[in-house]
Amino acid sequence: MKLLFTFFNPSGGMETLNRIRCKALSAWKAECHLLYSIDGEGRKNIKDIPTFIMNDEAAIRRLIERERYDAIVVCTDVMLLTLMRRIGYRGLLVFEIQGLGTLEMATSALQHIAALVLQSADAVLYPQTGHLKRLLPGYLPGIPHFCFDDPLDTVDFGYAAYPPKPFPIFGWVGRIEENKNWRDFLLIGARVLNRHPEGFLWMFGDPSLGEPKEKAMFDKWVDGLQLRRKLIMHANVPHEQMADYFSIIGDSGGLLLSTSILEGFGYAVAEAMLCRCPVLTTDSDGIRRFLEHNATGKLYARANISQACAEAESLMSDLPLRKSIIDKAEAHIKANFSCAKYARNFFGMLRKLKDVSSRTGQL
Repeated sequence: MKLLFTFFNPSGGMETLNRIRCKALSAWKAECHLLYSIDGEGRKNIKDIPTFIMNDEAAIRRLIERERYDAIVVCTDVMLLTLMRRIGYRGLLVFEIQGLGTLEMATSALQHIAALVLQSADAVLYPQTGHLKRLLPGYLPGIPHFCFDDPLDTVDFGYAAYPPKPFPIFGWVGRIEENKNWRDFLLIGARVLNRHPEGFLWMFGDPSLGEPKEKAMFDKWVDGLQLRRKLIMHANVPHEQMADYFSIIGDSGGLLLSTSILEGFGYAVAEAMLCRCPVLTTDSDGIRRFLEHNATGKLYARANISQACAEAESLMSDLPLRKSIIDKAEAHIKANFSCAKYARNFFGMLRKLKDVSSRTGQL
């Protein structure tokens, strides 16, 4: 079986998802390829997966005619979805949604793309995320919906022991954009550093993404809060090294802080948990599948900076609770988000779609 997964660019959570699921499905003898419209820094993470960077219709047509994919999964890009049918692809075509920003952004996007998705896709795929499960059936009726968790590499990505840092580290992962809510991180970081002046803020991301105006505002906030000497920016860290960074943050006595408004899945949170790095996060919806307050992590109400600081202090000072959260979080991810489980769900989806297509004469 030959499969193609597509997205705009190899970066962030989608680059992680595509790479991990190719590994998961390849273990079950599927041949997986990746197609991105433009190049990105995350491409250096991709090894041993045929990867194509193209947005020219003629080039895409040649690729599809040459490779004869059994199924194509198009994430978010509805124009590429319709292009696949226009150039003559007749195999299984699945439209995937992993997240569409804030609730207002998601609603607006679905209003604009629904008709095109229904014209072209055989099915819709999305993670077990509350707002997507509520929104999508209403906007995309009449075609099969498949909803299951994204995978993590629970075998090769995990905790690594290093000499502990002599200061606590407060980590954050994401783009400098509205939905990632970097303002909360800086406000919380400034206040936590007042109590722990020896600490540092570590931010991880891809500087090539995000809007220049947002970056300018970010720099203004950093200087206004007098955080410049305490803030270390880690740009385009290879994904395999993120396990080391999460492990170091956890062993420093610090934590990962996730401040997002809304997430489809939240890879950074799940991967930190897998690496024994405790997490304090907003209830950004996508994290509910793996984070329970005071069991596998800590939650705070978005924009409630005082509550966030109190929860951070609890996570740092209550050592029995901290150890319990770290142990339960790691075990939960390993038990419920494995590659094998994803592969079973994915191939189950394809079997159902093939059965429907054969009975209706579409294939």
